Amino acid sequence: MRFANLARGAFGIVLLLIGLILAGGGIWLATLGGSLYYLVVGVLILVSGAYFLLARVQGFYLYAGAFLLTIFWSFWEAGLDAWALTPRLTGPLILMLCALLLLPTLRVERAALLRNLGLAIVGVFTAATVAAAALSGGSVPQPMPQLAALPYDNPVNIGRGGDWTAYGGGPSAQRYSDTNQITPANVGTLKRAWIFNTGDIPDKYGAELTPLKIGDRVFGCTPMNKLFALDAATGRQLWLHDPKVPKQWVPYTAACRGVAYYTVPGAAPGSACAARIIAGTLDMRLIAVDAKTGKSCADFGTGGEADLRVGLGQKESADATPKPLIPGTAAITSPPVIVQGVVVTGHQVLDGQRRWAASGVIRGYDAVTGKLRFAWDMNRPDLTGEPKAGDYYSFGTPNSWTAAAGDEALGLVYVPMGNSAGDYYSSLRGAEEKKHSSALVALDVQTGRPRWTFQTVHNDVWDYDLSSQPSLVDFPTPAGRVPALILPTKQGDIYVLDRATGRPLRAVDERRVPGGGAEPGQRSPTQPFSTYHTLRTANLTEKDMWGLSPIDQMLCRIQFRRARYEGPYTPPQLGRSNIQWPGYNGGSDWGSVAIDPRRGVIIANYNLTSNSNHLVDRATADKQGLFPVGDPRAAHSASGAEGNGAMAGTPYGIEVNAGWQMPTGVLCTKPPYGGIRAIDLATGKTLWDRPLGTARRNGPFGIPSYLPFEIGTPNNGGSVVTASGLIFVAAATDDLIRAIDLRTGQTVWSDVLPGGGQATPMIYEQGGKEYLLIMAGGHHFMKTPASDALVAYALP
Repeated sequence: MRFANLARGAFGIVLLLIGLILAGGGIWLATLGGSLYYLVVGVLILVSGAYFLLARVQGFYLYAGAFLLTIFWSFWEAGLDAWALTPRLTGPLILMLCALLLLPTLRVERAALLRNLGLAIVGVFTAATVAAAALSGGSVPQPMPQLAALPYDNPVNIGRGGDWTAYGGGPSAQRYSDTNQITPANVGTLKRAWIFNTGDIPDKYGAELTPLKIGDRVFGCTPMNKLFALDAATGRQLWLHDPKVPKQWVPYTAACRGVAYYTVPGAAPGSACAARIIAGTLDMRLIAVDAKTGKSCADFGTGGEADLRVGLGQKESADATPKPLIPGTAAITSPPVIVQGVVVTGHQVLDGQRRWAASGVIRGYDAVTGKLRFAWDMNRPDLTGEPKAGDYYSFGTPNSWTAAAGDEALGLVYVPMGNSAGDYYSSLRGAEEKKHSSALVALDVQTGRPRWTFQTVHNDVWDYDLSSQPSLVDFPTPAGRVPALILPTKQGDIYVLDRATGRPLRAVDERRVPGGGAEPGQRSPTQPFSTYHTLRTANLTEKDMWGLSPIDQMLCRIQFRRARYEGPYTPPQLGRSNIQWPGYNGGSDWGSVAIDPRRGVIIANYNLTSNSNHLVDRATADKQGLFPVGDPRAAHSASGAEGNGAMAGTPYGIEVNAGWQMPTGVLCTKPPYGGIRAIDLATGKTLWDRPLGTARRNGPFGIPSYLPFEIGTPNNGGSVVTASGLIFVAAATDDLIRAIDLRTGQTVWSDVLPGGGQATPMIYEQGGKEYLLIMAGGHHFMKTPASDALVAYALP
């Protein structure tokens, strides 16, 4: 009995502490206009704890009342959303069970009756919660479009012979394979066929590779740009080319998303570099190697490479003397696109460092000689070649870090642009920067001049750069099929554009958005919204706040009420946090979408995470250690960490809480945090929608929960769809590669990868056998395990 009394006393103290926190936080939340629940329940639990210490039965009555109030409030506020109910009810339920167990230690007659009443309450609650879990989930699958004969693309653009000839699968970048050996009926028997270990796991790892397959070879690159060729049937290494990239050139992430393949017209088959692999490097080189041997192409540039550091530099202010490029502030992480014999490449510029950072110039090089064919510097349109010695391309202009797409017949390259350096401050941008930032720019591949520009954000201060590769389709209109492209965005909007003119083929609305913020005169009163389709969900409310328990959910509510949030495009504001929904990780990110051109279906995996941004003045930024890379004070700078930025050369710095995380690592908004959706290409209507990613690798403080429940996790990487009606996708933080039935949206097979699957898989055929290939390199930003394994699967 002594132990029971000690337990009762300890329980009373726990209730007192919880009651104090909830009541105190509840007062704060109430003064901000938030829910009164936490104040009321906090007082009840506080008094309940006092009575438990006194061994009075009133303590049980009061806690039972608080628990009943919690149940009614939770279902009133969250409905049957099981994940929304979890933090509201799990902790209170555990305390209710403890109260029941301690009931005999209280001074009360008929304790058994009260205990049975409490158990009945718990039973009803449990049944209701199970019902909520059963009823909540993705949308009901709708009838799928019937199989047709390539209605949404020219057959020449569909991958043939089981090859994967470009980063996006083929010229159309649809991430579609016309193979059909692996089907929904037999995919359950899929087994690992081979594994290739690259031997390359840098500190800031994040391979993100989608290899190519041409003929009997697989071509790829490691995070540090070592190029390789493998036997497509066995995974045996045929050659390795190491360009020896210095580690100091690694930007935020060491990534190599892919390479490009080019056959020299008229070259004798089998001659040196008749077929070549062309790739960019982290240290800003464009290299070409023989696809047969891996040796440098002597006819390309100087010794097989072109130096892209020429003309790039930075300066600390508008009037300062320019300095050579600082290693790690610019890098090529995406494969180039080759159109009409011109290799077109952009590069990333490290976010948030300085306003007068390296230029985002887009350049085109001859695929045979490596000579510069054009440069597009939006602020200096007459500078179409290399600057003279001591001169530089325009500083801080929008860059293109992701994969572009091209149309060989039209001679156009479609370049997804980011925003200007000093991402969250716009007063120093020129007119051309404001015109072309966060826009898709169609460049004439022979001249480098823009033919058209379609902007997705006006004067972007949300880091909503275009990160998804556009996909080419033939789109149905009343006037017939139009050569078009599908453009996904981080905001979740998906646009359909005439790829010859940039004209939207589905209406784009200019809607009023919040104004004001730190630069009220800079904000556009409207922003574009797609009427075709959006991955974005309804605006956030206080009810959407989440956490492990009612306490951290309350703290997230307080943060939400204190921050500025008025819907999409709420601008940054000095001295006050602003909530950005979706955050800079999407919507759709660099994985883009997959398109089945036979059935006319878009497959889009997406993120539903937010950011909490806090703009600070220069003195505060310095005090918090927000110094740009290259600054002597930046040895331990927080700048560049998950979006934090010094933004040197502007009046402000920025603190970005990516995902809006609590100190526990749990996000402040409710799940799902990621999903996958099937969309009718012709109409833009959702066919089915479901969460993507289980909770098996997620948990507080980074501790895996190993729970198999489909919570919907953040994801990076795309999907691939096959002619047999299968979708293959990894991307989520659960380290699984899965096959999804295109018609139903149901997972029909999965396997645990050696590391995180933050890459887009690809499909190919070799020797009459179909293979699934995925780079399981993991990703430091996504906090998934590192690996160097390239994993191939096939039927037994």
